[in-house]
Amino acid sequence: MHIIALINQKGGVGKTTSTVNIGAGLAKLNKKVLLIDLDPQAHLTYSLGIPAHELDKSIYELIKGEVTWKEILIERNELKIIPSSLSLSGAEVELSGIAGKEFLLKKALKKPKGFDYILIDSPPSLGLLTLNALTTAQEVYIPLQVEFLALQGLSKLLETIDIVKKRLNKNLEITGIIATRFDGRKNLNKEVVEKIKDYFGNKLFKILIRDNISVAEAPSFGKTIFEYKPNSHGANDYLNLSREILKRNRYE
Repeated sequence: MHIIALINQKGGVGKTTSTVNIGAGLAKLNKKVLLIDLDPQAHLTYSLGIPAHELDKSIYELIKGEVTWKEILIERNELKIIPSSLSLSGAEVELSGIAGKEFLLKKALKKPKGFDYILIDSPPSLGLLTLNALTTAQEVYIPLQVEFLALQGLSKLLETIDIVKKRLNKNLEITGIIATRFDGRKNLNKEVVEKIKDYFGNKLFKILIRDNISVAEAPSFGKTIFEYKPNSHGANDYLNLSREILKRNRYE
């Protein structure tokens, strides 16, 4: 089982979109997938048509130890989801004094069985919730929008991951960089991809996620890209990225 946290403290880079559509792509390739929404904004939950503000219980109650993960699990077509809610926004302060606060998610999940992949959508910050994602995961994927400032601020994220690896989770590794919003007609985009490749080497996935309006529109309809526009560039890119993920893992 692969437990992967998608992390970037910079917002608007395609983190939630990639979590949803990689999960859906892996499910289309006959893998059993669990998506975990660890973001207080609940964007992943809303993106799949689940009204987070109407939920009685969510990941907030899970990490507080009030429910089990099975009690809050939502099944949606081929995906299973642990949803978030807006009440999670108070968790950073509320849970800060608890012993072992960095391991609350890992403890609550208790190694769920029956999944090939667990994808964790992390908040756009480097606070307590993100630390919980990093202590639970074995792998980190970093989505990067191919813009001029793509690598700006990454040093703090990489430093945080390194500290967690040394002190809290020795098995943690950055195993994938996802380039998003790529436009092959723009020289700047090509140059940024080369810079990312120079920096991360073969951790950069070969499949680039092209800038595609359908990918941006799908969440507003509560659908994955495969449900919304299955013949779009976005659907093609995310399915091929999912295939690349499986191929990498097959030959590790």
